Amino acid sequence: MSKYNPLWKHIKKNGEQSFKLSFDEIKNIAGIAIDHSFLNYKKELLEYGYEVKKISLKDKTVLFQKII
Repeated sequence: MSKYNPLWKHIKKNGEQSFKLSFDEIKNIAGIAIDHSFLNYKKELLEYGYEVKKISLKDKTVLFQKII
């Protein structure tokens, strides 16, 4: 079980085509702060029908997009 499973489930339940979450929102949903390991874990999101499109360190947001 991944430490980001609560986040992946939230994203799948959201159902939108694409949307952004701030690092703070991700922390609230996942129960842990986003860190460098997120780059490795983001591959798991493909199983939920989404991908990480862009990570903005400047804006502290992550853009998620549904896989068509």
